[in-house]
Amino acid sequence: MKIAFVVDRFGGRFGGAEAYGVELMRELSRKHDVTVFARQYDPACDLHLPYVPIAIRRGLSSWMRVLLFAIRARRLTQQGFDIVHSHMNGWCGDVEVVHVTPVRYNWRVKPMAALKRAMSFISPRVQTYLQLEARRVRPRDGHKVVAVSGLIADQLRQAYGVDRHFPVIPPGVSPAGPVDTAGALALRQSMGWSETDLVCLLVARNPVRKGLLTVLKALGHLPDRVKLLVVGGNAPARDFVRQQAAHLGARVNVIDETSDVEPYYACADIYVHPTLNDSFGMAPLEAMAYGLPVILSPAPWCGFAQYVQPETEALLLDHPENADALATYINRIDTDANCRRRLEHGAAAVVARHSWAEVAANYEALYFQVLDERDGRVSSST
Repeated sequence: MKIAFVVDRFGGRFGGAEAYGVELMRELSRKHDVTVFARQYDPACDLHLPYVPIAIRRGLSSWMRVLLFAIRARRLTQQGFDIVHSHMNGWCGDVEVVHVTPVRYNWRVKPMAALKRAMSFISPRVQTYLQLEARRVRPRDGHKVVAVSGLIADQLRQAYGVDRHFPVIPPGVSPAGPVDTAGALALRQSMGWSETDLVCLLVARNPVRKGLLTVLKALGHLPDRVKLLVVGGNAPARDFVRQQAAHLGARVNVIDETSDVEPYYACADIYVHPTLNDSFGMAPLEAMAYGLPVILSPAPWCGFAQYVQPETEALLLDHPENADALATYINRIDTDANCRRRLEHGAAAVVARHSWAEVAANYEALYFQVLDERDGRVSSST
């Protein structure tokens, strides 16, 4: 099959949704001819596929950039491909994958102030996003709208009709190789931390949205040997740490965005994810691949919470901003060897249920449904 893959940025260092695309295309490209259409292709990405850049002039408003991208993506992929697989808001895809809370759910379903909702009807930004999404999810034969979690599928149904069916294909994960213990220790020492310190890890392009403030507050309730490593943080994230946690000093280390996160998973002891908004949550799943015990926000703040058994596969907070509960859970994993072993074994079970080969096979099955519907052999209302 000739597949066009449409995404804003292609590369694992850009975030969880982007890493989803890279790993999925890695699997699909073993059997199919994949071409990437994107605004940016990370030169450090180890997966090299044919690439067509979609250039958008800088300086435009965000909604104008999204609209122009959608128009150009549609024009460039209209011919020459069996399947157009899109992760972008627009109407170019035969298979459209929704990674984030639907626009219509945010603006027409969720409670909000009456004035803010009224203003959305005259906002060119909101109206552009709503219209693009409406075209993206419009029911038609030869077209599938996929949600990356049950949470997103529920939100799509609330936004576009409870009788709609949205296939759910959650992300996969690759089992981690042997851990370089010497390298992990050297990495800790380079940050001024010792082998006996307890290192909590948070990997995020926007760590504030993933619950950084809650983690910093929790750290203040824990002994000095408990450290926090934030990977993927940008300058605003470092400023946030300086403002909110100056008293924690060297207990917190913020690492720039990187395409090679493996060393940081290897040197950590616990993965913390008190996220305020995650349709799924690939980073905690990746942490499980490295055998790390994980602490999560519950649904609806974290879609991944629907895919784990509480207490045996992960510890779930009652609320993402409950810093006291997070501190209690960190201390429990640190001091209760049975709890730690149970979570490590549970993590292995979660990883076994989420292979990228299975994810790719599920998409292939959808592709064949799309082709059958397009040829008129079957009909679909989705």
